[in-house]
Amino acid sequence: MNWASDWTWPFRCEGCGRAYPSHGFHYRCQNCGSPFGLIDESIVEGINSNGLHRHWPTFHLPPQAEVISLGEGNTALVPEVINQRKIFFKCEHLNPSGSFKDRGTALLISIMKYMGVRQVIEDSSGNAGASLAAYAAAAGIRAKIFIPSYASGVKRKQIEAYGALVVPIEGLRSETTRAVRLAAEDGETYASHAHLPHVHAGLASLAFELVDDLGTVPGAIILPVGQGTLLLGLDYGFRWLRRHGKIDQLPRLIAVQAQECAPLWARMNDKRKPGQRREGKTIAEGIRISHPIREQKIVAAIQRSKGEVVAVDEERIQSGRDVLSARGFFVEPTSAVVWPAILETLSRLADPVVAILTGSGFKNP
Repeated sequence: MNWASDWTWPFRCEGCGRAYPSHGFHYRCQNCGSPFGLIDESIVEGINSNGLHRHWPTFHLPPQAEVISLGEGNTALVPEVINQRKIFFKCEHLNPSGSFKDRGTALLISIMKYMGVRQVIEDSSGNAGASLAAYAAAAGIRAKIFIPSYASGVKRKQIEAYGALVVPIEGLRSETTRAVRLAAEDGETYASHAHLPHVHAGLASLAFELVDDLGTVPGAIILPVGQGTLLLGLDYGFRWLRRHGKIDQLPRLIAVQAQECAPLWARMNDKRKPGQRREGKTIAEGIRISHPIREQKIVAAIQRSKGEVVAVDEERIQSGRDVLSARGFFVEPTSAVVWPAILETLSRLADPVVAILTGSGFKNP
């Protein structure tokens, strides 16, 4: 598998700076082991059309590449009044596979299809695996998804419904990642949503879409954060918009984690144990990540935006899900962490405030 000889890909190693290889499909640098990242200037001007298609020109796809799309993007932005303030809920749980992951997966699978990849592996607590399985099916690519054995049974059935092979792994979420990396070392193509920069480019479309929807830049964005792919995609998109004069400031990024697994919160807030790590059990399984791969970049993005990290306990997560459901938003517990974070931070946030609802409640009823 080789890149087109006349096409330059906008990825470089975040450790040693090497360009993405001209052959194969590598999830991390073969020189130093670091993940690849996007080159800041790689996004170009978009065009007007519906959904994610309006931003396809920004993603640096070769002209001859087939776009694999299931209608992702263009999700609803719903205003609600909370404590006498208007809050906008961005309904990413309404994407085709039921989560925000589809924005990044659409681009990743389009590139893999162009490169001739025929089979992929991935590790996921559910949403990334379901998204990859859906788009791989649309592209005619076989998929094998490694999941923690504790993952929602509904998510597992969704992955299997797309025709993907499911490999359940006992133990912590980190054990699932170890298992898939061993498979990658044996030569299988690892379509990692956590490692591959293609995903961040696709997720940058959410930043463009929010500015289009609101007619201005958000004052703050509240979102669940585990591996931080969505936060990094937003950071990349908003920085591009500011650099090119489309907006004049960055929105504050409010990262929300479950208290039982909150490495970013521990790093930024706990002065007594700044390096504390714990992978405790939480109903917010989508953000149960004790060692984010791009932790330093996530922290830098939060600090650059003058944002913060909030950690919420299990009782408030469940309560948040109940409150959101009562307002008509049926989301999974991972998404529900935004509700207690809204209540905790709203008084110090500038309008307009956006909360991202990342995953459908049908995945974890």
